[in-house]
Amino acid sequence: MPGVEFVNLFAVTAIALVAPLLLALVPKLRVPAVVLEIVLGIVAGPSGLGWVHADVPVRIAALLGLAFLLFLAGLEIDVHRLRGRALRPAVLGYGVTLALGLAAGAGFGAAGWVHSPLLIAVALSATSLGLVVPVLKDAGQAESGLGQAVIAASSVADFAAVVLLSLLFSASGGSTGGRVVLLAAFALLVAVTAAVVSLAGKSRRLGATLTALQDTTAEIRVRAAVVLLVAFVALAEAFGLESILGAFLAGAVAGLLDRDAASHPRFRVKLDAIGYGFLIPVFFVTSGLRLDLGGLLANPAALARVPLFLAALLIARGVPALLYAREFGRRPAVAAALLQATSLPFLVTAAQLGVLTGLMSPVTAAGLVCAGLLSVLVFPAGALSLLRKREKAAVR
Repeated sequence: MPGVEFVNLFAVTAIALVAPLLLALVPKLRVPAVVLEIVLGIVAGPSGLGWVHADVPVRIAALLGLAFLLFLAGLEIDVHRLRGRALRPAVLGYGVTLALGLAAGAGFGAAGWVHSPLLIAVALSATSLGLVVPVLKDAGQAESGLGQAVIAASSVADFAAVVLLSLLFSASGGSTGGRVVLLAAFALLVAVTAAVVSLAGKSRRLGATLTALQDTTAEIRVRAAVVLLVAFVALAEAFGLESILGAFLAGAVAGLLDRDAASHPRFRVKLDAIGYGFLIPVFFVTSGLRLDLGGLLANPAALARVPLFLAALLIARGVPALLYAREFGRRPAVAAALLQATSLPFLVTAAQLGVLTGLMSPVTAAGLVCAGLLSVLVFPAGALSLLRKREKAAVR
């Protein structure tokens, strides 16, 4: 295409390739892949060596990566786990998180770091479900009572944080009351769409056709998922809401409709291949390219924001997990607190939206993202260590 170059996109995809290879070749480098992708993006980007820039092709691919990341996060939501005993403490815990986040946001606002304490509260309220579940599986706790409680709390936090960010801080502007009406209309449309797709899926003829085409070059189920994702994103934007809400709800609907995966076991593997094989790493590397690390390092007072944001994240998301101590014990509750305080993708999204809406400076956004990087680097490892110690003690 005239006037469009793909050199920067090539560099970004090359970084995305190198990151997991480094982790595999250097076992002592025990960091999550997303952290290394962002760090390599910082090193190669304007804040580092200045070799790579986020031009139009890179930004478009990164936008698709964000949409796919939230789509896969929504796909992780299991509505059947959000019932009964697990739901009440999850909702109560999220309320405590918002209260603590507002207190932290008020403090940061008084210091002149942010223009909206509420934005900080919402940003601190999410948990990276996609990072928490693998840790619980590694510890053999995913199906335990503690694991189910953490997954339910993380699911509620992910869903509520996306809805609140889209409702209260949409870049498209408009009053909050108007966005509430639009959100209700959008939710109704999503429900109708899900019902129509579900009814259509009960057709034997259509089901047989989907099964026949799902593993051919048609990849019909994958195409249908992509159509659902793009449709919900487009609808969210048409309703004046954030595209992240559409992407997240598309994943939640796809997960609800894909309850019985016996006839198409490779469907989610293929979606992971598209997301984690191409688009999502581009989003994380590009987040590193855009990070204003230079401004953060140039000002010691600004750099001090990182540990304070990290502490606020641990308090806001970790304190509600202490409610589990009575039922599961002190050590598992501390492990749950660390897992629930693990957050990065949503912090990146909230920080970018904050800069876009003028509610957050680039330096503050960089501090928030760096705090998220540290949470992913430190908290899951600490939680896994505590859970494994508990498992060994139980064996004895």
